[in-house]
Amino acid sequence: MSTQPLLRSTLQLSLSLLPALSLMGPPCAAVALDADQSQPIPQFLNRSDALPEHVYGGGWEHFVGGGLAVFDCNDDGLPELFAAGGDTPADLFLNRSELGGALTFERGEIPEIAPDALTHVTGAYPLDIDSDGNTDLAVMRVGKNLLLKGDGDCHFTVANEALNFDGGDRWTTAFTAGWEGDNARPTLFWGNYVDRDNPEGPFEACDRNELDRPKEDSWEKTVLEPGFCTLSALISKGARGVQSLRLSNDRHYYVKGGYEQLYDLQQDRFLNESDGWDRVSLWGMGIAERDVNGDAVPDVMLTSMGDQLLQFGHAGGRYEAAPYDIGTYAHRPHLGDDGRPSTGWSADWGDLDNDGRADLFIAKGNVEQMPSNAAHDPNNLLQQKPDGTFREVSIAAGVASMAKSRGAHLVDLNGDGKLDLAVVNRESAMELYENVTPNTGQYLAISLHQEGVNPDAVGASVSVLTNLGLQVQELTVGGLHGSGKLTPLHFGLGDAESAQVQVVWPDGTESPWVKLDRFDRWVRLTR
Repeated sequence: MSTQPLLRSTLQLSLSLLPALSLMGPPCAAVALDADQSQPIPQFLNRSDALPEHVYGGGWEHFVGGGLAVFDCNDDGLPELFAAGGDTPADLFLNRSELGGALTFERGEIPEIAPDALTHVTGAYPLDIDSDGNTDLAVMRVGKNLLLKGDGDCHFTVANEALNFDGGDRWTTAFTAGWEGDNARPTLFWGNYVDRDNPEGPFEACDRNELDRPKEDSWEKTVLEPGFCTLSALISKGARGVQSLRLSNDRHYYVKGGYEQLYDLQQDRFLNESDGWDRVSLWGMGIAERDVNGDAVPDVMLTSMGDQLLQFGHAGGRYEAAPYDIGTYAHRPHLGDDGRPSTGWSADWGDLDNDGRADLFIAKGNVEQMPSNAAHDPNNLLQQKPDGTFREVSIAAGVASMAKSRGAHLVDLNGDGKLDLAVVNRESAMELYENVTPNTGQYLAISLHQEGVNPDAVGASVSVLTNLGLQVQELTVGGLHGSGKLTPLHFGLGDAESAQVQVVWPDGTESPWVKLDRFDRWVRLTR
């Protein structure tokens, strides 16, 4: 394994002799502290005016959806944004920020696509489908799903025909992908919501889901039934340590008899109680996987109407609900006087202050005018404390929006080593927040590369060991709510002076541990 630094993807030097990159962000006038004055609260500036206006809207088929894809499509080291638009066209926003400077975006064009082809988009996920080194997009729609082929300069063409892909004509609300074995193409999962053609719908009329597996120069479609109105999906190793497909389903439509599902891709079957898979029924909206407690086993946050359910993973594949007093259930609004249950959508883990502990953002918002749930439902920002519990800090941090939020990402948008925040809202403008937290810890942003198929090494796991303990992240395509991210894996390192890094590549090959002595940089690990 070799290590290479990334500076807008233009430098290819030996990392062992490279000095740290000190990237200064904007100043911040004040530092908010918690009640005991011991843990600074992350600070954000609202930079929404740096983004061309974008609104996700439409009728009942767009009450759900509203996803956001984040990826670098021009190899300058700064990620672009692709936002679903519902009944208006999706938008591509090109990142024009200066490295370490204020966030700036401009609307891009996709001239190769007919204007109406990108309407009715519910979300999108970036991945390199044909392994040509350029990031492509899997676009979910109410109607025909699209595979958009990227050319490396933020231009895209519809590649359904060229790739022999059948986009169907369903209401797709979930997607995930991963490479199985030595297949040249990824396996694609499309989660479909309510069957629009069912005369008995929408209640108890959940549509079937579809798994596309590569076959020569096309895909072979497998129907996965029963479908329970899937709103989020994730292919990962998870707590089982075996590549599996996890589905989060919307109880509001399946009403009875449905539950969260886990599909074994090797055995081609859904797991049940005899496998140790406990049936959990909730109004599932989003999936966010991360090892939260440092035991090297991924945990998972499941957003819902009401409780946001954090499940701790245990080796062997068992999950258990986190205790209520951990502070992650976020079941009612923490701002205003609306005491009805919250509605969670995208959730994303990220170390906002680079202290070595994963924090959590949850996008909130009423489905539309559902009277049983809060109409004014602020987003959550949950900061992890040294004892492993979480506290709500969105108000003090400046991100407690009351909009009907849907897709969201914590992602470093200006290369300063701090995770920023982008949020797509239903029926109101998209929001952008720049992380200006002062005196954050060290960080390490890690990209992966392997020759041949799956060059981004989707399915690999990266372990970083410092004096703060062990952090493990798997590179996946899927999860959240309609929102995909293909960016470097971000690790906060606190005050650590050195780190040991290891990669387990998608085929299971383990790299030797590599010692890194300087931080504040991006690193590419190659195989």
